[in-house]
Amino acid sequence: MAYDVVIVGGGPAGLNAALYLGRARRAVLLCDAGTPRNAAAAHMHGFGSRDGIPPPEFRRISREQLLHYPNVEMRDTRVGSVEAHEGGFRVSLGDGTTVAARRILLAVGMVDVMMEIPGYRGLWGTSIFQCPFCHGWEAQDQAFGVLATEPAFLDYGVVIQGWSRDVTVFTHGTFAVPPEQRERLHHLGIGLEERRIRALHGTDGRLEAVELEDGTRLPRRILFSAPPQRQPALVTQLGLALDELGFVKVTPMGETSVQGICAAGDMTTRMQGALMAASAGGIAAAMMTHGLILEDANRRYTAATGKPPPVMTKGH
Repeated sequence: MAYDVVIVGGGPAGLNAALYLGRARRAVLLCDAGTPRNAAAAHMHGFGSRDGIPPPEFRRISREQLLHYPNVEMRDTRVGSVEAHEGGFRVSLGDGTTVAARRILLAVGMVDVMMEIPGYRGLWGTSIFQCPFCHGWEAQDQAFGVLATEPAFLDYGVVIQGWSRDVTVFTHGTFAVPPEQRERLHHLGIGLEERRIRALHGTDGRLEAVELEDGTRLPRRILFSAPPQRQPALVTQLGLALDELGFVKVTPMGETSVQGICAAGDMTTRMQGALMAASAGGIAAAMMTHGLILEDANRRYTAATGKPPPVMTKGH
């Protein structure tokens, strides 16, 4: 089976890209391995008309709407490999089949690497969050903690005060806090703990206290943390160029360093969120559609005239 576009990833970026491509009458295969980054989150926020929706419900509604487009196929399967083949790509799927595609759109997100702190994994997504825009409103004015494992995250403690003035920054002993930063946090009323964290304690996914290396327990209800992230194995396999932070380098239109492969969503930016990912997926899909239509038109022109197509004017 040959498709115009194979989309790898069924989150907001992939789903919105499938919608755009479907409405553009492209033959699309959406592959979803079923392991979303927000699996632990009870609700999804900051998405107009869908604020507070459970992530599985968002995916169910999005998939249901895609059923209106018979040119969009959805499979619950992982993509094993993508190889260049006959001017396009050969895609091997986890269900044992192989398909052909003219273009590839990667929307696989990032892999969050859980911190090696006892209790961290069990509290992830219920009391430990990355984004205050996603979860700050519901937790406003509670006792916040910020896990700052590098100096740049000290400023995050200041930003978090927009949602609660009860903030303590934990460095987990990973770096020496500059005196001027220490003074700044003090005058802004932000607590600073430089001792290592021994464990996080909570009940039923709700954080209760941060235990430090000497046994001291500080009551906290929410911890904001940006754990290390890595690209999925498929990105490494494809050899896509990454930026200095480890995100896939893309043009404003979503094009990667490999011709014919686009990327959208969390895998391309630190500004991660459902709405931003969906928007990026739509932009990439629109530009891919543009390129596919022009490619077909050029082929028809050459077949009719025997001449190469004229160079398109700037902007096309």
